[in-house]
Amino acid sequence: STSLTGTGGVTYVWNPGNLTGTTITVSPASTTTYTVTGTGSNGCTNTATRTITVNLLPTIAASAGSGTICAGGNTTLTGTGGVTYTWNPGSLSGTTVTVSPATTTTYTVTGIGSNGCTNTNTVTVTVSATPTVTATASTPTICDGSSTTLNGNGASTYVWNPGNLSGTSVTVSPNTTTTYTVVGTDVGGCTSTQTVLVTVNPVPTITGTASNPIVCTGGSTTLTGNGGVSYVWNPGNLSGTSVTVTPVSTTTYTVTGTNAGGCTNTN
Repeated sequence: STSLTGTGGVTYVWNPGNLTGTTITVSPASTTTYTVTGTGSNGCTNTATRTITVNLLPTIAASAGSGTICAGGNTTLTGTGGVTYTWNPGSLSGTTVTVSPATTTTYTVTGIGSNGCTNTNTVTVTVSATPTVTATASTPTICDGSSTTLNGNGASTYVWNPGNLSGTSVTVSPNTTTTYTVVGTDVGGCTSTQTVLVTVNPVPTITGTASNPIVCTGGSTTLTGNGGVSYVWNPGNLSGTSVTVTPVSTTTYTVTGTNAGGCTNTN
């Protein structure tokens, strides 16, 4: 709007609009020439004109490089139709700005055209939450040479490293204690990571000896195990570091030794 003021008379009538008053406020929709008819104190009238030029508002548009982002991500906002732009929230200036909203946010851009007129538009950036990913091992402590199954939960797809293995569940056989990292991706493409530790215990070196490796029929000998903390001897399913046996014929005994970590080996 703008104000029109007449001088030189005592009363005034303005057209278009048939408005009366020394000063009036008008809001023409397009460029308009106003005519004021002024009446003097002697009753005589005269006229004058004033043209109000109306500039068009710029057609401002706003777009986002990605309308949906993951929490912690960012996107680029771009304005068109003006010569300068201010974005809110944030009071950011520029044709293109980068934003990292923590929650879904509607941004308003105010664009100024070459004629100085302003207009606005909005663009909404939707923020998707990152998935809550968990990782577990079916057996978190294994013996060297054994395997365990890693299981992911909370996402749609999973990639495990080291190994670049894909799947909700994967089987691994590390030969040393290893921390596995899983990257889980949900249906919206957002990712999160989690780790799981697989502890690998060494296998014991088990030896078995006989006090008398050669006996006469009816004789006995003592078998002794070494390298573990507990032992089982077969045939006979005998338990103990040392066991006495009386085989009726030449026999090969197998000792299974278990160490403090629960790992076994034989001899």
